[in-house]
Amino acid sequence: MGMLESFGGLVSSIIASIIMLVFAILSFFVTVFVVNAGAGLAGVTPDEGGFIVLAAAIIAGAAIAAGAAPLTGLSRDDT
Repeated sequence: MGMLESFGGLVSSIIASIIMLVFAILSFFVTVFVVNAGAGLAGVTPDEGGFIVLAAAIIAGAAIAAGAAPLTGLSRDDT
């Protein structure tokens, strides 16, 4: 049974990674929309969309990094 439980843990980890990747992509698309709308409201019209994508990537990356769970390897369990 140990091998089957390990395989189940591996499959659930892969599924969780795929779901997190999908949410990260959706978050990026929403952030691009918000940054583009904000630039439009501010009257800023960049020549290319490169700066909008760069700003959205920085914001989305920071949000994903801030929302990530702390590393479990760094926590100490003194029980």
